[in-house]
Amino acid sequence: MTVFPLANRTRLLTRPGLERDVAQVAQQIREGRFQRGLSLIAGLASLLSGFEAAEEHYRAGYGLQIMYTPVLISPLLLIAGLWGVFSRRAARTLLPIASILTLIDGLAGFYFHIRNIARRPGGWRLPIVNVVMGPPLFAPVLFGLSGYLGLVASLLRRADEPTAPLPGAAWLHLVPTGRELLSLEQDVREGRFQQQLAAVAAATALLSGVESAYLHYKNAFLSRMEWTPVLVSPLVVAAGLGTIRSRTVARTVLPLASLLAIADGTLGFYFHVRGMLRRPGGLRNGLYNLLYGPPPFAPLLLAAAGFMGLVASFLRRAG
Repeated sequence: MTVFPLANRTRLLTRPGLERDVAQVAQQIREGRFQRGLSLIAGLASLLSGFEAAEEHYRAGYGLQIMYTPVLISPLLLIAGLWGVFSRRAARTLLPIASILTLIDGLAGFYFHIRNIARRPGGWRLPIVNVVMGPPLFAPVLFGLSGYLGLVASLLRRADEPTAPLPGAAWLHLVPTGRELLSLEQDVREGRFQQQLAAVAAATALLSGVESAYLHYKNAFLSRMEWTPVLVSPLVVAAGLGTIRSRTVARTVLPLASLLAIADGTLGFYFHVRGMLRRPGGLRNGLYNLLYGPPPFAPLLLAAAGFMGLVASFLRRAG
């Protein structure tokens, strides 16, 4: 087993060594050379969102066969994401297939959640009651978001990839607007998609803010902490939209708002898990409390928006 010399290990823990590592990661992001890291994150995000879908659909008794699809697709993206960490070929072939399936299934789930709310008594004429008491409207978005991250990862380069251009993604040639997508692929491979990722981060933060507002309204905002995602998400939305027009906003406001979103989403995840464990029976009634307690992974949608915003702040602009 190789052991680092003491001097090297000490240097890694020093501030200059840490600053050098951070600068290296930032440079790799700016150049679009972070395929391994984003592939891993996409796979793990699929695992968490697939688990949440399994839990929510179990509560609904799997009344429709389509409710099984996220449970079946999420392991595919998990395997493809993990495989993509070690294999460039898997990242360029299997990962986009699993990611596109996840995106389609997330959009389909979003449609069926909207339809379910419309079919409840009063439909959209009673939005407060039916949105609060109906299926979690934006939960499928979190699942689809893992597919989006996987699709972006499949277009990126690896840190050790040669500078010589590689063949474009084969699946892009199958799309009718393939030429425009090939141009977008080139921007992604060079880390020049700051505006696009900032826009996705803003949209995700908006959906997360709306979802947290009605979920916490359902809980009557018993804790002051429940107000924080409602307040933080507009900051990410504003910073993401501002990034589309201003490079200065991208370098200053966006990373600060994104870090706030990541911190708030992580704290929300902790408080949701704590609230679940504090219910009668705690872990002894784990399945019951998981089904009828606070949704543990819902706050991670805001954290995901913050993560995308933070990555966007390091990227370059197209053109």
